[in-house]
Amino acid sequence: MVKCRQHRSKRRTRGISREDTMTLTARIAVLGLSSLMIVGNALAQDRPAADTANYPSQTVRLIVPFPAGGPADIVARLLAQKLNESWGQPVIVENRPGANTVLAAQQVARAAPDGHTILVAIDSTLVMNPYLYKSLPYDPSKDFAPITQTTQSMSVLAVRAEDGPKTVKELIARAKAEPGKLNYGGGTLTPQLMGYVFNKAAGIQVQYVPFRGTPATVQGMLTKSVDMVYAATSIALPLVANGKLRALARLDSRNFPAVKDIPTLREAAGFAEFDDLSVWLGLVAPKATPKPIIDKIHREVLRILNDPPVKERVDRSGNYINTSKSPEEFGAFIRKEADRWSRVLPETGIRYD
Repeated sequence: MVKCRQHRSKRRTRGISREDTMTLTARIAVLGLSSLMIVGNALAQDRPAADTANYPSQTVRLIVPFPAGGPADIVARLLAQKLNESWGQPVIVENRPGANTVLAAQQVARAAPDGHTILVAIDSTLVMNPYLYKSLPYDPSKDFAPITQTTQSMSVLAVRAEDGPKTVKELIARAKAEPGKLNYGGGTLTPQLMGYVFNKAAGIQVQYVPFRGTPATVQGMLTKSVDMVYAATSIALPLVANGKLRALARLDSRNFPAVKDIPTLREAAGFAEFDDLSVWLGLVAPKATPKPIIDKIHREVLRILNDPPVKERVDRSGNYINTSKSPEEFGAFIRKEADRWSRVLPETGIRYD
């Protein structure tokens, strides 16, 4: 009798119930899932570093919202050449003009946030367009990650050398003698805005004629479609040098060799409003671009632009280098500029809807 009880006891001890099996399986599954989650988290934490080390892994596109030949295009092509040499990957410039830079901005806002699509933006793109369109297909503050400011492009007020006025005061006198007869051309908001400020300061009425970019505007000047232009120095100065245009004044108080013989509008006519109306350029990427990639692009662009031969080339083009110490500094600058123009643009009545 005792032996039977011992035998039955051993059988109960060795037996594993169905419930025990299910519990054990569940524990193994939980442990496996936890391990996978730990590994996954570790890989996710390492991914930004890996992405940065491998960046760029394919062609990088610099999207320029203007036709070839303008200030933004000149700077973009210079950067593309140097970045190509540095990174060993193709860096190309794509010109996407139209709609006051909206088309190019929309393209980059919708691009993959991997650092391989970068917008060469100007002030209109990032701070002015929100005040000009009721429905803008991108949000400058939500759709882009600032990288750095690159350069500023000075503009000049120019007329035809053969039949244009010789001074700003002579231009104003002619405009007052024939109200509404003179006109000026522009390819973006900036020259249109410059014309508005000049009209207001001088008490004249010079009509605005839109063109598709600054090169087309200058061509309109040479063919006598318009009487005057506010043109970037990179485009205007060569035409001044060969005697086709006459630069009456520059719209920026900064001085550098390329413009040393051109008076400011304050000097030419007493208009302080034009001491700082240069156009600034900068680089932005799609918003979710990893921060390490943003920082890598920033470092490389600053290294290139601080190289003396590059700086000399930029100066000769009529631009001047003005970089941001960090992406965060560029972001703060954009917000400050947006606040500045939010007080000016509404009173102009300029709308692109």
